[in-house]
Amino acid sequence: MANCSRCGLCAGATAFLCHVRDPWKMSNPRNGDTKPPCLPRNGLVKIPTQPNGLGSASITKGTPAVKNRLCQPSSVPAILSPALAPRSDLPIPSLASPLSLAALAGVSSPPGASLVGLNSSEAAPGAEHPSPERLPGSPSERQLAVDEKILNRLFWYFSACEKCVLAQVCKAWRRVLYQPKFWVGLTPVLHTKELYNVLPGGEKEFVSLQGFAVRGFDGFCLVGVSDLDICEFIDNYPLSKKGVKSMSLKRSTITDAGLEVMLEQMQGVVRLELSGCNDFTEAGLWSSLNARITALSVSDCINVADDAIAAISQLLPNLAELNLQAYHVTDTALAYFTAKQGYTTHTLRLNSCWEITNHGVVNMVHSLPNLSVLSLSGCSKVTDDGVELVAENLRKLRSLDLSWCPRITDMALEYIACDLHKLEELVLDRCVRITDTGLSYLSTMSSLRSLYLRWCCQVQDFGLKHLLGMGSLRLLSLAGCPLLTTTGLSGLVQLQDLEELELTNCPGATPELFKYFSQHLPCCMVIE
Repeated sequence: MANCSRCGLCAGATAFLCHVRDPWKMSNPRNGDTKPPCLPRNGLVKIPTQPNGLGSASITKGTPAVKNRLCQPSSVPAILSPALAPRSDLPIPSLASPLSLAALAGVSSPPGASLVGLNSSEAAPGAEHPSPERLPGSPSERQLAVDEKILNRLFWYFSACEKCVLAQVCKAWRRVLYQPKFWVGLTPVLHTKELYNVLPGGEKEFVSLQGFAVRGFDGFCLVGVSDLDICEFIDNYPLSKKGVKSMSLKRSTITDAGLEVMLEQMQGVVRLELSGCNDFTEAGLWSSLNARITALSVSDCINVADDAIAAISQLLPNLAELNLQAYHVTDTALAYFTAKQGYTTHTLRLNSCWEITNHGVVNMVHSLPNLSVLSLSGCSKVTDDGVELVAENLRKLRSLDLSWCPRITDMALEYIACDLHKLEELVLDRCVRITDTGLSYLSTMSSLRSLYLRWCCQVQDFGLKHLLGMGSLRLLSLAGCPLLTTTGLSGLVQLQDLEELELTNCPGATPELFKYFSQHLPCCMVIE
């Protein structure tokens, strides 16, 4: 097998491979699942400097139920946050230090080098990579460091951020890591300034996106772009016409014309997000939306009102998911959905739609009877009567978000417990009228797996006792509940199947309590 010609770091990595000499003896993903245990659940991943000029681009990964989690810092050297530290059952050294790869290779880091895996041209003057002959280990060990069969198994155990760094070690490692299977589910985030290189004469040249195409990215998030930038992206990304399935535009100046051109040219787009885009109008939605779109998210776009919902309902018969955050949408708009969407639409999130009342809920439950995911977060005019309508008519619901609905009381929880027998996730953050009585109703829900009670200021220790018999609970958030004491919280050790417990800003959560949880809930991740 030919050795890599870029540098000797791959051969020097034998010290690392000797540490995990037989990768198959490590804790392999169960049931053939190739998702690495250390993959971040959410956050921004900073890509180190690369020759293509996209050094400061970032990658995001999102999963359901990651509400209010902090994003991972986007600085390159700090690869792993404490929450993402390697597990004890995966004996893989951390890449948290900028010098760890150099130490891994058995060589000293060049003076002044601030990033891991620098190109030889980026290293400090006079610094040289040692030849493979001078590196420690036998020839067989150096050969092992570039064995593609081993690397294909080994690289599954690294986070997305670490893979970005490891891909810079040498050509052999990059060739393995640039396979699309290692980047599934990740979305590159590109800001306007990262799309262009400035030439010596002051002119701008669009950067090469070939590296993204090789990895097979089928979704992009563009931030701060204009109509011209989008046209340049379409012309320069090889997969833009058919291969891109998801597009997200944030804080951009796209107009009706730009939106129409983008959706006309990018025939593969089925998921579209528009956030903070204030230059397109409802007329632009009427002229550009295409029936192939199955998921649409619109937020913080000042020109979106009832007529925009009319366009969505008329032009998107196959819509499966709609996420909407619009201050000017009224109850009338929720009656626009067609009979076909009543069958196809399973997810509806209405976030901070302040004008929606119980009348709007009536229209919604009759128009979209097959919803399995519903969010009324921030719909502050919805009351217990609205929740009763939801519980009686949307029996297929598996996730319900009522956070920031200040008019919701314990009575709403009784309706939920009586009728929504398939509910698995319930979010009640900032529902300040919820008391221990409401929790007693929820204790009868045998399918509930995730319960969020952040900043429910009337919940006390007695209410927690009602939850102790809920064997189905896997996630419980009590962040910011001021009346919970250490004694009351300690009783949660009875929930032996609990996987995640959030106690941020909870006065009763003391260091002694966290130590107690570590001893009696060893399989539960406790967020302090």
